[in-house]
Amino acid sequence: MNFRTLHKLTVCGFVLCTLPFASRLMAQNLTLEGQTGGFLTPTAYVVYTDKDHVFSHPAVGFHFIDTSAVIGDIETFSVTEGFANRAEVGYTRSVHQLGNSTVPSEGAFSNLWNFDGMNVFHGKVVGIKDGQFGPWTPGVAVGGVVRTDDKFVSGALVQQIAALQGAVVPAKSYTNGDVYIAVTKTWAKPPVPFLVNLGWKATNATIFGIGGQSTRFGGRFFGGLGIPLPLFHGIVAVPSAGFTQEPHTAVNLGAIIPTIGPYNGVHLPTTLDYAVRVTQREHPHFAFDIGIGQVAGNIGTAVLPTGLLPPYPTTIALPVNLEARHAVGMGLSYRY
Repeated sequence: MNFRTLHKLTVCGFVLCTLPFASRLMAQNLTLEGQTGGFLTPTAYVVYTDKDHVFSHPAVGFHFIDTSAVIGDIETFSVTEGFANRAEVGYTRSVHQLGNSTVPSEGAFSNLWNFDGMNVFHGKVVGIKDGQFGPWTPGVAVGGVVRTDDKFVSGALVQQIAALQGAVVPAKSYTNGDVYIAVTKTWAKPPVPFLVNLGWKATNATIFGIGGQSTRFGGRFFGGLGIPLPLFHGIVAVPSAGFTQEPHTAVNLGAIIPTIGPYNGVHLPTTLDYAVRVTQREHPHFAFDIGIGQVAGNIGTAVLPTGLLPPYPTTIALPVNLEARHAVGMGLSYRY
């Protein structure tokens, strides 16, 4: 359920990955976690710094993801500072509102996201600039993300599993992160201008931490493609599509979605997104993104205790539907 929200965020993120004509267009566009890039996925660009300056003007971003039914809505507020067009660092506060599903089989899982949010810190360094060694040379960047105070899903289950055993403990706070490499190319010439992004990350977070702590530190691919279309007065629209692979499950989630008998455990699919970005073609200072993500629907079957004694059923099986197959997200970035 909360996974739904995270999946939706992922979908929107890939939309943002598909930016317009020049690398400068990417500079002020921040992801859901505050990095320069798409809605969710980082690219090989950083916040633009004026010539002969070391520090950039800061870029700020706001994102909203509508997954109210199960996971709840998510809003993020970001600020990012660039350094000489070679690096950037930033901070994002992710704020969460509780889901409002009235369907018992869905609302029963909303408490896995019954927390205010988490903190996200990020940094990125560009090793090779787009076009540095010729027109077809892509940009290459490496970066990292650290998320703190993440209690979603994995942390909540620590508390709930203890409660079933008669103990009272607080939800556990996890710290997780990513280390990634992104390769990005913007082509601004005929016959078809485009931006393509492909990357790989090692992560121990499920759905960017919204889905909890993954069971191991593993590698995942991400990418996106966008084609800029001129509108009017220097404004362009960039329809795009993208993907991001997700870890298969999260810590403690197997306790309620088991892999035994007729139950096949947890299944978190690859997130897909379709979106449009509107921004300025030259020296952009703003970007507006809106899109739809195909994230998670039914991720498995939960087996929960009923609290009854034999001959009554002691457990009940409930499908875990995160209702995130059509998540809507939007974002606004502005560079001063």
